[in-house]
Amino acid sequence: MAAAASSPLTTHVLNTGDGIPAAKMAVSLHRLDSELMIWNMLSIGTTNEDGRCPGLISREAFISGMYKLRFETGSYWESLGQTSFHPYVEVVFTISSPEQRFHLPLLMSRFSYSTYRGS
Repeated sequence: MAAAASSPLTTHVLNTGDGIPAAKMAVSLHRLDSELMIWNMLSIGTTNEDGRCPGLISREAFISGMYKLRFETGSYWESLGQTSFHPYVEVVFTISSPEQRFHLPLLMSRFSYSTYRGS
């Protein structure tokens, strides 16, 4: 993964059902190839004890386009000995100003999730 300090895209996953960060969740970042209409994986990582996944992409690799973050929520809940409704969550978003910083939190429980664009 890219260096955490230079990443223009960050995420934070919170287990709102238990009121804790979602540690040790697999996360992957993808960018859409607009000509072939296929997703290309750019990086993979795992959330840390604070529920963050630093270093998703470098400033140099962060260009305008359509991206998605995929969160492996089913595996996370399974590791806690619980079941969940969503086996994974994919959040698709468009970047038109890559010089800005973007923060994309995921708030989740076993049966719901929400997200928003932070800064």
